[in-house]
This record gives sequence, C-alpha cells and structure tokens, in this order.
Amino acid sequence: MWGFATVRRWMAGVALAAACAAQAQSGRAPLPVAEDGTVEVPAMSAPVSEFLSPEARAYVVEHLLAVAKLDPSAPPSPVPPLIAPYIPRMKARYHTHREDAVIAGVKAYVYTPAGGIAAKNRKRVLINLHGGGFRECFPGCAELESIPIAALMRIKVVSLDYRQGPEYRFPAASEDVAAVYRQLLKTYRPEDIGIYGCSAGGILTGMSLAWFQKQGLPRPGAAGIFCAGGTLASAGFGGDATYTALPLGEARMPPPPAPPGAKALAPPLGYLTGADPTDPLVAPASSPAVLAKFPPTLIITGTRGFEYSSAIYTHEALVKAGVDAELHVWEGLFHGFYYNPDVPESRDAFDVMVRFFDRHLGK
Repeated sequence: MWGFATVRRWMAGVALAAACAAQAQSGRAPLPVAEDGTVEVPAMSAPVSEFLSPEARAYVVEHLLAVAKLDPSAPPSPVPPLIAPYIPRMKARYHTHREDAVIAGVKAYVYTPAGGIAAKNRKRVLINLHGGGFRECFPGCAELESIPIAALMRIKVVSLDYRQGPEYRFPAASEDVAAVYRQLLKTYRPEDIGIYGCSAGGILTGMSLAWFQKQGLPRPGAAGIFCAGGTLASAGFGGDATYTALPLGEARMPPPPAPPGAKALAPPLGYLTGADPTDPLVAPASSPAVLAKFPPTLIITGTRGFEYSSAIYTHEALVKAGVDAELHVWEGLFHGFYYNPDVPESRDAFDVMVRFFDRHLGK
C-alpha cells in the first residue's frame, strides 16, 4: 500500500508532466541546430527583468534607448555622452577631493574622501584603471569608478591616465601601470595596494598583474576585474554572452559566428593591433600558471553584460588555479551598470567592492 505522502508526490509528478506536455503542444517547436552545434534562434522579444528594482528597470530602458541614438562614428571623448549625466550625480552623492598628479611620468588623478582617510587606510592605497575601450574616457570613467570607492571606503584612490590607442599600442598601458606601481611601492607595502578597473580597465587590471610577474614585481594585496574578464576574442570577450547578453544589454546584433577551427584574431581595438589574444600578457586567463600567482580577485558583471561569459570563465579558471576569487553577478544589468549611482543595485556593487578590498588589503 502507498502512503499518503507517496501518493501526493506521484500526483505532483503527474501534474508536472501534464504541464510540460501542454507547453510542448503550444507551438514552441525545437529550434534548428546545425551540425557544429550552432542554434538558430529566430527573432524574439525580451522584456526587462522583473527581478530589478524599479529604479534599475527604468535605468535599463534609459540605457537601451540612449545606445540606439549613439553615433558610432563619433570621435573618442574624455567624457562620452552616454555616461556624462552620471558624473554630477556621483559627485553629489559621494564627496571627495581630487588632485592632479604625475607619478613616474604618468598623469593621474588622486581622490581622497572629503571627511579624511580612515585611520586603518592611511597605509593603504587603491589604483584605478578606467574604462573606455583603450581609446577614451579619462577623466569621465575615472570619476565614476574612483569617487564612490574613495568616499565609501575612506581611502586614497589613484586613477591613471594610461596610454591608449590608436596612438599607442600594447603593452604601453601595462608599462604605465607598472611604472606607477613601482613608485607606490616606495611608500606602501605590496599587500597594502589594491588595483581595479571596469571594462578596458578591468582587462588592464588582469594584464597588469601578468606584466608585474614578467617584471619580477611583488603581487599587490587584491584586485578587482569589473565589467570584464581575462579573455579576449575577435568579437568582444568571447563565449555565449556575445550572442545572448550583447543583444539584450546593448540592443545590437551580434557578429556572425566564426567558422569552426578559425584562428583566434585580435579584438577590434586599435590599442591591441597586432597583439595575440592568447598571449597571457594580453589575456591572462589563457595561462593557469599566470593566474595561479594572482592575488585575491573580485569579479563583477551583469547577466546582460557582453563580458558575462568571460567573467564567469575567468572566475572558474582562477578558482581552479587556487586563487581566492569571488564572482558577483547582477541580474538583468548591462556592461558598466554601476556608473549610475542612483540605482540601488549600483550601490550594492559599491558595497561589495569596499568590503572586498577592506577584507584583503594588508593580509
């Protein structure tokens, strides 16, 4: 004889099977799959995620509509129009002082909290490497990435105006970061120095850690690879996100898939012209040996960020290499989402960054 609980489970299973059968009969036929595994996905509608806060939902709509109006032929800008509105809002919410500096020949902005550096952070410092596709966005991205962390953590943040394309080529930016790092090592212990960045700055963070190894420099205390990963491809960062997150996050069609077995090509960034996207100094996730020497690393992305796959893969590779690595993914949000400080999810991301660096610096 079956007990009541067994009967109840059986009935629930029957109900689930019936629901699945009904869905299968509703016209949702299987999608075509090519011999190489490519899935042909027809046009579809993708609404904004219901898991977002009301502010974030409005922000996603605002972003998608703004991206549609961008002029792809516009020249590089110190403050790209897409992010310009967020800078005064960031300054109004988080109060810092900014000073111009030249460190080891590299122009920089030094941010300190308006209320003063916390006692426990007087011997600590953060290096920020701004985003901008290795072609623009200093000081715009530097402001949005440095101000909230300097204010919330009450720490000094040094944001570098590293050399970018198309005037300069790899490894010019890595050389600049290493030069500044050497100079800071004269004042700070390596374990008291953190380094982080978003987008191109996130890529450069990984590149710099690999470059430090090549130069025999001690590893810093912690790193943050935000809006990026440790891989590069001819289409962005590579992986599924190129074909899923890119259309949802930027309202742009993805590039056609590369033929099976095609040789890896450098991404379409002037700065990386001629660079090998499998070189660990360019894409450190390609080398387990290089990753194994990384400091504790925080990775931040969103499910609509075109770097999403690379961020996940890089985290997996770091963990496999024995590195203390954290991955934080924000549902429904796009590349560089935390530039808008009015969104609760952005402030949650700032809190994650601050707690991570506070926990690891000096250890």
